[in-house]
Amino acid sequence: MSCKHCLSRLVSASYIAMLLRVLIIGLLLSCAAQTRAQQLAAAHPGGGERASSALSAATGEVDSAPVFYVVERGVRVHSEPRGSRSRRIVLNIRDAVRVLSEEDGWSHIEWNNRRGYVRTSALSNLWIRVDKSDRLVYVYEGAELIRTYPMDVSMSDEDKVRLSARGEQDHYRIPEGVFFVARRNPNSQYYRALVISYPNQAHAARGLRDGLISRDQYDAIVRADMAFREPPMGTPLGGLIEIHGSGSGRQRAWTRGCIALRNVHMSELWDWVHVGTPVIIEQ
Repeated sequence: MSCKHCLSRLVSASYIAMLLRVLIIGLLLSCAAQTRAQQLAAAHPGGGERASSALSAATGEVDSAPVFYVVERGVRVHSEPRGSRSRRIVLNIRDAVRVLSEEDGWSHIEWNNRRGYVRTSALSNLWIRVDKSDRLVYVYEGAELIRTYPMDVSMSDEDKVRLSARGEQDHYRIPEGVFFVARRNPNSQYYRALVISYPNQAHAARGLRDGLISRDQYDAIVRADMAFREPPMGTPLGGLIEIHGSGSGRQRAWTRGCIALRNVHMSELWDWVHVGTPVIIEQ
């Protein structure tokens, strides 16, 4: 069965939660060929559908509840839905929670064995997978594939290191790894742009090992990655990798390390994506 078909299946909630924790601390996925599809699906928030009324707090089916992540900073957890009284729990961007039920714009959640209510708009289970070989962008809610977009790719498959800042076209490879959306740019020269968190910790470790960056640059990249902030873009590792508009839809090769979608597709994606949305880029 192909990776795309495997990813559309639901996987166990406990496995999703375990791999989500790995994703949140910024580690790369290392998947054996025979289990790769299941691990990719499990590595992301959500269980393939939004929580239903069948998953209520009374049932205690916490392990079956879908996993979502927080898309805002400083989200307060309330004792009751729509209540003015908040508990002494504050969630931050990319905290993972179990959604037990939803009602009237509020989600009943469990986080670190504590329960409460948050606004449903503060949660998401959306994630993006970029397949460079197929030149396609896949958008998921949990394990459910909801959109597929053709993409234009980089003009070169060489590694994006050292010479990218000088403008050499042979050094604009689209990097691979597990990232997140670090910034949304509504005023991009390419219509709209989602800035990806490249370089991440894995690329920084490689750069330090190969003598491309200093220890201070490495530490700055790691701190940004751990805090889900935009990393330094001016190191010899390059940066400003984006999913942006102005694409042809014909899967052409012309970008400088970025992923280009048609404007109509970029507009749709823009409405769904938050800072912190997970992005996997694979060969």
